[in-house]
Amino acid sequence: MSIKLDGVSYAYNVGTPAENVALDGVSLVVERGEWLSIVGHTGSGKSTLAQHLNLLLSPQSGTVSVDGELVQIGTKAARGLRRKVGLVFQYPESQFFAETVRDEIEFAPSNWGVKGDDLKSCVDEAVSASGLDPALLAANPFALSGGQRRRAAIASVLAMRPEYLVLDEPTAGLDAAGIRDLTGMLSDLRERGMAVVQVTHDLGVALERSDRVLALERGRAVAEGTPEEIASYLAENPVKGLLLPPCASFAHRLRSRGINVPLTSGAAAIAEAVEKARAVMR
Repeated sequence: MSIKLDGVSYAYNVGTPAENVALDGVSLVVERGEWLSIVGHTGSGKSTLAQHLNLLLSPQSGTVSVDGELVQIGTKAARGLRRKVGLVFQYPESQFFAETVRDEIEFAPSNWGVKGDDLKSCVDEAVSASGLDPALLAANPFALSGGQRRRAAIASVLAMRPEYLVLDEPTAGLDAAGIRDLTGMLSDLRERGMAVVQVTHDLGVALERSDRVLALERGRAVAEGTPEEIASYLAENPVKGLLLPPCASFAHRLRSRGINVPLTSGAAAIAEAVEKARAVMR
């Protein structure tokens, strides 16, 4: 069971002098229960691709299918797709409209006809899974802090009990502690069987947390693979706006000198590898 994009292309302002190709023949498969990161520079097509995953945008060429079913905007299948595939926007406030956080979280499941105790269960589960403080349910979502707004937005999507969760730049604006909390929460969701698709410019988080990484450049998929494979590719084939984290870059230089250390390792693992190499050379 998966989301499959086959040769998807999309351009903005078609037929005008401002025409801009955002996606150019991108193919991608998102498997259930995996963490996929989509990385690229600003303008590489990341957000446009994210909006194709739950058909907020429809491909101008190519196809999108979910769990083997071809979907198109305006069809019954498209509506069902949006229940399976939840999308959290880059700016949480852009998806808020209700007066309270509770109303915000209740909206999607109630729109699907969920009522009474079942609706309460949806809200309770979403609040727990997102790590949102239940005391904030009566608050106005626009009055929350940045991190709280992010959790409220995620909770409002999780209330639909999606099978795929797509997040556009979820770590933007968060400090190191906030990023750790968020990625830990996403890891818990993946362990429960939910697919996590993270659209991000933060290559360090992508390499550390993902099962697979897709790198985009000017609307094209230039590389796809495990974090180790992507780090190795980028070390040899620089992509505009994607700089390897310092540890990965240093690990690549060590490899070139015969010291075998994973490119996605942190500083502690690299130091351990260097010490072992020194011990062998003594």
